[in-house]
Amino acid sequence: MVNSPTTSPLGMTRHRVRLRAHVAAVCCGVLLTGPILAGATAPALAAVAQERHEESGRGTLLSAEKLYTLASPQAAAAELRTAGFGDDTVRHGVVAYRLIYRTVDAKGQPTTASGLFAVPLGAERHLQAVSFAHGTGAHKDDSPSMRRAVFHSAPVIAHAAAGAAAVAPDYLGLGKGPGLHPWMDIGSETTASLDMLRAARAFAPRTGHVLDREVLVTGFSQGASAALGLGRALEAGEDRWFGLGALAPVSGAYDFGGAELPALVAGTLDKKSGAVYAAYTLVAFNRLHPIYDRPEEVFRGTYAHTVEDLFDGAHTGLDLMRGIPDSLDALLTEHGLALLTHPTGALAAALRTTDAVCTDWRPRAPVRLYMATGDEQATTENTEHCRAALARRGVDVPVVDLGAVDYKESRHLGSNVAATTAIVRWFGELRRR
Repeated sequence: MVNSPTTSPLGMTRHRVRLRAHVAAVCCGVLLTGPILAGATAPALAAVAQERHEESGRGTLLSAEKLYTLASPQAAAAELRTAGFGDDTVRHGVVAYRLIYRTVDAKGQPTTASGLFAVPLGAERHLQAVSFAHGTGAHKDDSPSMRRAVFHSAPVIAHAAAGAAAVAPDYLGLGKGPGLHPWMDIGSETTASLDMLRAARAFAPRTGHVLDREVLVTGFSQGASAALGLGRALEAGEDRWFGLGALAPVSGAYDFGGAELPALVAGTLDKKSGAVYAAYTLVAFNRLHPIYDRPEEVFRGTYAHTVEDLFDGAHTGLDLMRGIPDSLDALLTEHGLALLTHPTGALAAALRTTDAVCTDWRPRAPVRLYMATGDEQATTENTEHCRAALARRGVDVPVVDLGAVDYKESRHLGSNVAATTAIVRWFGELRRR
């Protein structure tokens, strides 16, 4: 899931009210797995979320900067080809903007974030929004609004060039956002995504457009879980304007604790990617849900003094590849490996929240899950577990196997490229209905 092609592989403050266990909680305006406000109905929970959004100014647009104009369909097509993506769904030129907006951090405190907003040239005034959540990155520039004609921004341009208003959060701590990135934290990925939609809606009239109510949501790898989190929030009524129109996640680690980590530990995934993900998991989760006191407890030798710094937002994917060994045995102590093999305590609790994106709600909107057999970074058991979990709730979700779709020698990265074209087509069909 480390999704920069240059690499080849790759906790929230609780509102203190009376609680009841095992349902869902509104926490800092986000619907999360866990307790529920005692006696509260779903509409009441949504009302609380909306009230907190309004009080905090979440989604308030702070600034907008035009980044570039692709003045014709041909220019948009060339942009996509440069990034290695298909161009056969292009119908419009595109104008791309960076938006900076108010949101909340992983502890529910006010912060800011950035994202990419792209609109089609020559399109009708009313546009349907497509929200795209990108895959894992380590550097702040590994985000849609920071670079053009690259892996993270190309899906945004593809959706805009097909006639949608494309909205893509950079996530907390990436792009122009302050602080460190809380990787695989579904709560903050959801708030950043929802608040980016709100900022885009506020800005859209300046481009001559109005955003329709129904949002088509997609995301890749890390962003696949983020997309499910956003879809869940939209269907829970956490915004008074936006609702969920359809959901199309790609190659996600939906069962991070139950499928992804076991595959990583067992060595059935790419071993270098596995070492990078093991390091990112321990460092990122420890920042929000302390699971070790000193890095020496989990990282071997000199890695105890270097690995945490690699995830500071200033190091590139290449830095990670050079600074992390090729195997878990070389990276982790016995205790570090045990934490990932049999998560307990704070890590187990955090993974239950991360892994609930497919298990604790019943989507009403159409859903398709996209994957590629042979994915070397996100085990396809994730997709099967998600499909089965939704089936248990009475939702029959088709799984689209994209086939042998390698990109820069990676089946995982290739699934994003191939799925982008397929999802642009599906979303286009839904818009025309």
